[in-house]
Amino acid sequence: MTNFNELGISEPIMKAIEKMGGFEEATPIQAQTIPLGLEGKDVIGQAQTGTGKTAAFGIPMIEKINPQERKIQGLIVAPTRELAIQVSEEIHKIAKFKGLRTLPVYGGQHMERQIKALKDGPHIVVATPGRLLDHLRRRTIRVDNVHTAVLDEADEMLNMGFIDDIRDILKAIPEDRQTLLFSATMPKEIRNIAATLMKNPEEVKVKSKEMTVSNIDQFFVEVHEKQKFDTLTNLMDIHVPELAIIFGRTKKRVDELTDGLQARGFRAEGIHGDLTQGKRSSVLSQFKSGRIEILVATDVAARGLDISGVTHVYNFDIPQDPESYVHRIGRTGRAGKTGEAISFITPREIAHLHLIEKVTNSKIKRLTAPSYDEAKRGQQQLTVDKLIKIIEKKELQDYRETASELLDEYDSVTIVSAALKMLTKERRLTPVTLSSVQPVSVKKGGNKGNNSNFRNDKRSGYGRKGKQQQSGGRNRKFQNNRTNKGNR
Repeated sequence: MTNFNELGISEPIMKAIEKMGGFEEATPIQAQTIPLGLEGKDVIGQAQTGTGKTAAFGIPMIEKINPQERKIQGLIVAPTRELAIQVSEEIHKIAKFKGLRTLPVYGGQHMERQIKALKDGPHIVVATPGRLLDHLRRRTIRVDNVHTAVLDEADEMLNMGFIDDIRDILKAIPEDRQTLLFSATMPKEIRNIAATLMKNPEEVKVKSKEMTVSNIDQFFVEVHEKQKFDTLTNLMDIHVPELAIIFGRTKKRVDELTDGLQARGFRAEGIHGDLTQGKRSSVLSQFKSGRIEILVATDVAARGLDISGVTHVYNFDIPQDPESYVHRIGRTGRAGKTGEAISFITPREIAHLHLIEKVTNSKIKRLTAPSYDEAKRGQQQLTVDKLIKIIEKKELQDYRETASELLDEYDSVTIVSAALKMLTKERRLTPVTLSSVQPVSVKKGGNKGNNSNFRNDKRSGYGRKGKQQQSGGRNRKFQNNRTNKGNR
């Protein structure tokens, strides 16, 4: 392993790294990227979320910035507002002792407030593509002095239909810039950007810890669409997750699932691209603190989330490519802990499940859908476990006299049954109906299910290029559609 002090990093940044804690040794992506970045070379880094890539591109960028020059010198482009905020916060910590100003810029915030913040002269801007293009068009963001540009999670920006926007952004930045591009995968469109808009980039490839799923127990339940919701609530009554994330395919699906879970008495909230930033931040804060036990999310909304303590991930709708599957289930089983991932598969999706098993090189075990009676037994068992713990503590002396009086009047089985009934959380059987979604199908000739399957499925509005295909060409995309994308 390489220590940070072996990488030629300046004293102010080393001081910030030490203050952040847990950063003594550089991760592989950091150890390989930072020296190249400090030499001013363009870099293509192939790495997942959770590998430490923010410091890998942030440190070389921060080293080159002149604090006295109150102009944007570093620009980072990220696919979602959550990731933009997360990256901005980490860059701010690393740059703490250099006196640099960092500003996240994303859709969903008031434009006038952003313009005012930009006038204060940030040194580094972290932006989502749609909102960044808005500012470039308005000339409220000037990139003439940008010497370092970073594309973070480039393949996700491709998936969301931002590829042309990325090209436009890079073309607007001076050609003598340094460009660092990070992507989990390297589809041809990303390779094309590297070939045409980067200067002899060095390639760094790191196998991500997150891509390994050995510490996650994987299961699937074969169930018809109409039985999915009852099966989900039954399973959760048996599993009793401390913190769980449920993935739905669309925003509407997330809203319906959240409403249904709340109606059945679960502490659940949802996040997706249509919520205000304030609402999303509030939901994530409640989830991290345990005030809600279930987070319902779309893939895009959950991208880049790093929340410890997630015990279960439920794929209510199976994702359309294996990489998304790995990203989803990687929300659990973190920091050396084990986790469980359960996917709901309709009979028509079994072939797609086998494709995921093949690509991820993992065996997904079959679970039988539990009945309502089994779920009730699961809740009762929880109560029994609590009672046994109290019995084992042997602190019952103050209750024995009352207990004896009860036993004089009722038999012991009746009394224990009443205690179980009183202490057991009985689930409300509120009827819940969800809108149906099309099953995922495996198309012949697809390459590992990564690109062709995902892009061509426009029926659910979830195709990788769905936004761009519906935008009616470049001109229209620059108008109404861009704002929507920046919000995601």
